[in-house]
Amino acid sequence: MNVTGIHHVSAITGQAEENYDFFTRVLGMRLVKRTVNQDSTSSYHLFYADAVGSAGTDMTYFDIPMAGRTYPGVSSISNTAFRVPTTDSLHYWKGRFEELSIKHEDIQKRANRDTLYFEDNEGSRLMLVADNGEEGVAPGIPWTGAGIPEEHAIVGLGPVTLTVRYADRTIEVLEKVLGFKKAGEYASNAGDFPAIQVMSVGEGGTGAEVHIEERPDLPPERPGRGSVHHVAFRIPTYEEYDKWDDRLRSFGLQTSGEVDRFYFRSIYFREANGILFELATDQPGFATDEDMDHLGESLALPPFLEPRRKEIEASLRPLEIKK
Repeated sequence: MNVTGIHHVSAITGQAEENYDFFTRVLGMRLVKRTVNQDSTSSYHLFYADAVGSAGTDMTYFDIPMAGRTYPGVSSISNTAFRVPTTDSLHYWKGRFEELSIKHEDIQKRANRDTLYFEDNEGSRLMLVADNGEEGVAPGIPWTGAGIPEEHAIVGLGPVTLTVRYADRTIEVLEKVLGFKKAGEYASNAGDFPAIQVMSVGEGGTGAEVHIEERPDLPPERPGRGSVHHVAFRIPTYEEYDKWDDRLRSFGLQTSGEVDRFYFRSIYFREANGILFELATDQPGFATDEDMDHLGESLALPPFLEPRRKEIEASLRPLEIKK
């Protein structure tokens, strides 16, 4: 019983309208669900993904207008990567970022792959990684509705980087509990620090990796705008999902228990350095309550929140975004 890759990454925005503009207009991703934080329904929850909202392609943001700035540090998900088809795609994106004045670095090698680091207007630490035909977890379906050429479009989530004080503690959870294996390492760009460890699971490849950066010199991160709240890993079947809570508890981990998010089923727990992990099922997906051609066009509420729609809508601030 192993996870099969990255399911989604959830972060914080203080400016939902600008967040929407960046991920749809600049990055060309599709808004596949406009809903609310189910644990705090006065906050929007926006999901950006591929053309059909495939598991393994979605970056989500909780809208928290009062969020302050992020102070980077350990016990954090310090970078989220997105997959693009080729190194030529990276050159396309570098030119696009220059044209749109998006903060970015030069193309460089990380874990023997070509990558391009960039940030949004809130300082979200992001990266593009070129698949270049590498075998592994299959990519998603390119969304071309925003005008990005299909051959360069984002096709899913790539590796996430965890910055921790004690790498061995996180690696132990990844290996013993979730089924990851060490797949390599590469030098840190931050200076004379331990090599960044590459952990891979399932079919491997860019959609199934976690990179572990050990930084004993840093304080704990103070999260805010642009920081990542949690990373979710893929559970392929409901049958396996029903066994995971017992498995996690058998390792002494405290869990949320089973949580039905309607679009997927989840279990949450914190690993040894305090980072929040989620396990999430691939099914049923985002077309459960909306037609595929109209995903994200209106406020969607799961059935257990639908009776409270008037109350929830009254508590939400107006969201001035248009498809």
